[in-house]
Amino acid sequence: MTDGPVDQNSATDTPTPRRKPKPERTRIGGREMNPSTLMMGHGYDPALSEGSLKAPIFLTSTFAFESAAAGKRHFEGITGQREGGAEGLVYSRFNGPNQEILEDRLAVWDGAEDALTFSSGMTAICILMLAYVSSGDVIVHSGPLYAASEGFVSKVLSKFNVTYVDFPAGASREELDAVLAKAKDQARENGGKVAMIYLESPGNPTNALVDVEAVKEARDGAGLSDGESPCPIAIDNTFLGPLWQRPLDHGADIVAYSLTKYVGGHSDLVAGSIAGAKQWMDPVRALRNTMGGIVDPNTAWMLLRSLETVELRMQRAGENAVTVCKFLAGHPKVEGLGYLGMIDDPRQQDIYERHCLGAGSTFSVFLKGGEAECFRFLDSLVIAKLAVSLGGTETLASHPASMTHLSVPHARRQRLRITDNLVRISIGIEDADDLVADFEQALEKV
Repeated sequence: MTDGPVDQNSATDTPTPRRKPKPERTRIGGREMNPSTLMMGHGYDPALSEGSLKAPIFLTSTFAFESAAAGKRHFEGITGQREGGAEGLVYSRFNGPNQEILEDRLAVWDGAEDALTFSSGMTAICILMLAYVSSGDVIVHSGPLYAASEGFVSKVLSKFNVTYVDFPAGASREELDAVLAKAKDQARENGGKVAMIYLESPGNPTNALVDVEAVKEARDGAGLSDGESPCPIAIDNTFLGPLWQRPLDHGADIVAYSLTKYVGGHSDLVAGSIAGAKQWMDPVRALRNTMGGIVDPNTAWMLLRSLETVELRMQRAGENAVTVCKFLAGHPKVEGLGYLGMIDDPRQQDIYERHCLGAGSTFSVFLKGGEAECFRFLDSLVIAKLAVSLGGTETLASHPASMTHLSVPHARRQRLRITDNLVRISIGIEDADDLVADFEQALEKV
């Protein structure tokens, strides 16, 4: 935090505070209510909106003060000229009713103290990283990452003298210790610090899992959790969240999402979020206030709608994935599956059993052959659509090596098993037997 008065319009260290919500009831009859129940009303008071059962869409760029004195008091609190801070809605680059209700509900799913929403998943990731790095710093990250995430670290942050050290998703504690020791030496040589450990688990598109507990132990053992600038562990939980994995319970400090995927779930919006303790959110909120990038009110409203059914949609998609993968596993033209319900590596199975609550509905299929065979398969699908993204109500299929991960150098793709014979599939909520029939007829063309 800065010592003197802060102009909220240029602050990068002091976040503009959100309005103070009414006290929330999260227990009934001594029982803690489940997230699926809280999605129907948490964070919203109908009395504040003419009794509307559902939150209206608040399409406004600015918010009115009840008096000039109230406006002065608010800005005195923001700038530090009066103790106690400030609460309320001022300007839609900072916050708004739809966004704040959405953030309240997203925090519920991960058991987080606070959450922030953004105009896309990559906006969330980029602003998160920028909030924590300075010139000379090092980011440690798992691999594989979504190509845009990896590219932001290696190609954009590198322009500002931020370097990285990466490690394979399934790394052991001993390997992690060595990686962090290397990162500390690298940071020392560059006059910086190890600023963040960034994970993606399961990794895109291989479904490789990271041992978050081992990462936390290695981080703490390396002394990176102490001092004035502790090193947070952030994780992209898009493939399994918010239903099938709760990384904050296993040692992560910050959880990130592309809300476009399962949370949005209808392939009709783009948004992102992060969640965690307030101490981790505040620097990011401050930078978001300056840079912009908050999700717009209409998209926030659509996400509130989607959160009411996210559990039902993900459960159905997960059940469908079980049926489809059982069929694919026995097909003679399938070489292997990257599906968390059928893990053949003991180390990965151990991580899955400790960290995951379900196998998800996005997986990779390794066909016998290469790009030509994959293309024939993809071009023959009828129900499943050939498209990037995942987590929607419809089934999607894509070829990462020639599409989403084409920018990743070929040698690195091979090391990460993003091979020419890999097809990524995201199962939707169609009839499972119809999906099996579609995959069966497409495989006949291979």
